[in-house]
Amino acid sequence: MALIPIRTEADIRSTPMGNYVLLAINVLAFLVLDLLGSAQTAEFKSRILTLNAAYPAVYQFFTYQFLHGDGWHLIGNMLFLWVFGNAVNAKMGDWTYVVFYLAGGVFAAVGFVVVSTAPMLGASGAIAAVTTAYLVLFPRSRVLVMYMLFFIGFIEVPAMLIIGLKIILWDNVLAPAVGGAGNVAISAHLAGYLFGFATTLTLLLIRALPRDQFDLLALMDRWNRRRAFASAMASPEARAQAKHGRVARPVEASQVQSDAQSAQMDRVTELRGQINEQLGRERVAEAASLYETLVSVDARQCLADRQQVQIAREFYATGRFAQAAAAFERYLKSYGQGREGNEIRLLLGIIHARDLKQYETAEGHLEKVYQSLSNPDHRDQCKRWLVEVRGALGKPAPDL
Repeated sequence: MALIPIRTEADIRSTPMGNYVLLAINVLAFLVLDLLGSAQTAEFKSRILTLNAAYPAVYQFFTYQFLHGDGWHLIGNMLFLWVFGNAVNAKMGDWTYVVFYLAGGVFAAVGFVVVSTAPMLGASGAIAAVTTAYLVLFPRSRVLVMYMLFFIGFIEVPAMLIIGLKIILWDNVLAPAVGGAGNVAISAHLAGYLFGFATTLTLLLIRALPRDQFDLLALMDRWNRRRAFASAMASPEARAQAKHGRVARPVEASQVQSDAQSAQMDRVTELRGQINEQLGRERVAEAASLYETLVSVDARQCLADRQQVQIAREFYATGRFAQAAAAFERYLKSYGQGREGNEIRLLLGIIHARDLKQYETAEGHLEKVYQSLSNPDHRDQCKRWLVEVRGALGKPAPDL
């Protein structure tokens, strides 16, 4: 049965330009060297750019990463790069991500050269590094997978299962052992997976990448706390003390706080998964209800940009203007520099003015966004509301 990842639920809070550039270079190289190429370009690709594992040139450790054997080879690699690379790029930043990608490809090539003298090409080694980087950064996310057996269907699978068991263990360890790998460079894949996992984990440990409650280190920390708690409660005396209370030493405040934070993180992860599932089924009302629970657990929570707007608009459509305003405020805090930031701020100003009668807050939003609006209709609308808001506050009309 074929399992093909289609989409992940990981938040992408900035445009992954680095990944877009890498995708474009791979496609462009295939167009120039394969589809539009001549016999001379094919010779140049084979003799000069492909990694010659027997006598490799230094530059070939980079050039081989942008070559592909045929169209299906390209499509498969680019699909994986798109599905997993965008979220990793958004987390790492463009330049760090591109350097990480190229370094993963180099490390994969070294792993291949050590055990083989055959030529090699393809982005698979670098993409393997990106895949395990995704696993470290978003271990509890879910991946939408298309399966093909006697029919085609879709199912959401935990990232740990699809990446750890299927992509790494089955495709690169078990299948080759029973003769199902063909001419795939397994050693390059495994080296890439190792590089991606170890490097990303190290970057998190030294705080070179931003930490959050969803990464693998946070998951390991919560597991270790549960294990320590279970070990501490193994004795009958400890269980009795937990049931009937302590009579000697009080519980340390730091431990209580740590356990509470762990429980909160677990609840946040559960709620975000439920919201994503409801929105995927177009049950926006149910998702909005879950979102209210989410922000009651952790007021700092913000969904992916489109999901956050979808929830805010649901609140507005059902007359819950205060909730709509709060949801739009969270959107602006996380994504205010995005393409829809100005339109959202204008809408927020109108909600505060027309629906909530909070004129000072409305004035602040409208004045801030006016000069940034490029659409003439939006500028006129903003100006009209500024005039009305200032009138309600007893102020003169704005000089715009």
